[in-house]
Amino acid sequence: MVSTRIRAYHVTDKENVVVLLDLNTPQYFAAEEKQDFISYLENEIEYYYVAELDNAIIACGGFNFAKDDTNGFIAWDIVHPDFQGKGVGKSLLNFRIEKLQSFDSINKITVRTSQHVFAFYEKAGFKLVDIKKNYWAEGFDLYHMELIG
Repeated sequence: MVSTRIRAYHVTDKENVVVLLDLNTPQYFAAEEKQDFISYLENEIEYYYVAELDNAIIACGGFNFAKDDTNGFIAWDIVHPDFQGKGVGKSLLNFRIEKLQSFDSINKITVRTSQHVFAFYEKAGFKLVDIKKNYWAEGFDLYHMELIG
């Protein structure tokens, strides 16, 4: 397992996290999602974090809230391909789940992902709720999942 430092995202990290997205396209993200990610970074962030190793950003991910603050949404998880399968994504996900669970108003944690990585969330205790074919782009289905337990 790779030991990283998790810290809050800063606007100066934007270029580095967009590079992470590029490195994971088209295997895990559709090319069409890049503009959505940039828009998220510029307009929609509530809580977003980066994982660093030797001062280099190797992963990122955040969370947002539903309008009534009872549902927390895991958002935009991206891990550098060289560090996938080494515990980095799991550590970052667990960090955010703990943060979300510290809010008294949260009674549900969900994630909207694709068929390409849903097994990662399943291992973390998320259960599949719904599938929408070609939601993100052609060949990228929406897998809506909820954390159970």
